Amino acid sequence: MRRSHHMLTQAELQYSLTVHQVFGTVELPDKPIMLPPFVEATHCLGYHLTRKGRAVADRVVSVLGYACPDITYSPSLYPITAALLHFMPEEECYHCMASLVASKEKMFITQTKLLNEVTWKTVMQIAKKHAKSAAQHLSRLSGAIGPERIYADWQWWILAALPFPHLVRVLDCFFHEGIKVFYRVALAILILFHKHTTNQNSEWYAEATKNGVDHAIDKFCRNMPVSPTKLLRTAFTIRALSSQYISRVFIKTEMTLKSKQVITGSRLVRSRSSDNLPTSQSQVNIQMMSHTLTIRERMSEETCKQMGSHSPGPRALSMGVYPIQSIKSQILDQSELFTLWSWLPVRITMYQPVLLYTTEEHGCSLTTFYVRVEHHEPTLLMIKTCNNEVFGAYCSTRWFERNQKDERGNRQAYFGTGETFLFSLYPERAKYPWVGCAADGRSDEKLSHGSELFMAADSKMITIGGGDGQAIWMDENIRYGKTDRCSTFNNPPLCPSGDFEIRVLEVYGFAGA
Repeated sequence: MRRSHHMLTQAELQYSLTVHQVFGTVELPDKPIMLPPFVEATHCLGYHLTRKGRAVADRVVSVLGYACPDITYSPSLYPITAALLHFMPEEECYHCMASLVASKEKMFITQTKLLNEVTWKTVMQIAKKHAKSAAQHLSRLSGAIGPERIYADWQWWILAALPFPHLVRVLDCFFHEGIKVFYRVALAILILFHKHTTNQNSEWYAEATKNGVDHAIDKFCRNMPVSPTKLLRTAFTIRALSSQYISRVFIKTEMTLKSKQVITGSRLVRSRSSDNLPTSQSQVNIQMMSHTLTIRERMSEETCKQMGSHSPGPRALSMGVYPIQSIKSQILDQSELFTLWSWLPVRITMYQPVLLYTTEEHGCSLTTFYVRVEHHEPTLLMIKTCNNEVFGAYCSTRWFERNQKDERGNRQAYFGTGETFLFSLYPERAKYPWVGCAADGRSDEKLSHGSELFMAADSKMITIGGGDGQAIWMDENIRYGKTDRCSTFNNPPLCPSGDFEIRVLEVYGFAGA
């Protein structure tokens, strides 16, 4: 008993340290926390948690995002966290969720969009075989929208619609057996829904024909006509539905989707660092939010001055706190930092930027640069020249890749992915993405090898962008450099003369990324 108490204390201490690292304090913030990109805002279910309870759920999920950067899409993670907080303290909830996420033997929580799609296609396939009549009935009722659209919402029948007492009993089984319990319960819901809609005079049949079967199933679950015990009994008495069979269907579906992705997907799929590439609209939204935050802060400061107060007013509630605001750059001011922030991949904006290397503090040496930077991914390089030009690059891949060898044992000259981009902030303000991202109708097949030269480095130099020129080239003393148009980014030279002398170089990593 003494040992388990000690272990729990250590776990609590570890969680508190991580919370402090992420938020700078262990006190719950007054302002809403910016949740990780893998969360779906429409499914942040609180299950009647108090305002403080919701803040705790936000914090647990945010710390999970910080500790588990490989999670790119996991809409069920927040609801399960919120449910657990009804029964245990924050620290214990965090460690339970971390265990569920890390579990290799059983899958509890999907963590990518691909696996999320695999789950509903698995439910659809096993329903066609083990709840055949119910599946056929659903297909008939689905009409023009088709059954796929209905099955895609399968987990919300359970997590969002079931009454809380039913959900608690289901989750109790889920924590023992994993996501397969959800599959069985989903089939049980279909079987019960079929039973209650067979009669065309029933209220549920009328609901399905009037408002659509998707709304009917949701309403049916919210008014579940059987007890939690009856629901689970229905789920676990579906004959011949073994765990082995479910696993086979799941794995086969996953392999099929992955093979389709390889055949039809873009080349960006090759790297994990290119997951969740932001759309142009999402980038515009982030930039607009950044500008809104800046404007509201200034308005708050003016209001405070008029009222004789020195404390700033509240931020825009939807924003939370920007991690980039903690940067004390010798190169960029806050306005330029916000612009650069709006250009970063959306998932990266939640992580805390960390200054890894600066010529001001660490000297001008490529060796020191590699020691401090090479194992971090991604990195943000910012250069200020002796003529006050400011430009740089977001590098999607760690610089250590310069040491990787191909199958013949030769070092790879270039590495990196299409998420890498260039930027200029003075005298011009512009972002130069990879030409393969350009929405100009070109297909990947037409891109030349010279358009995929993202990063290169050795003991004598660093290069970003290639093909008919190098976008950024720096020497081993990090003192002199060159910039030219290149095929990879189709950029102009980033400073007018093409040659530059470096006044300051800063390189940032992202804690937890």
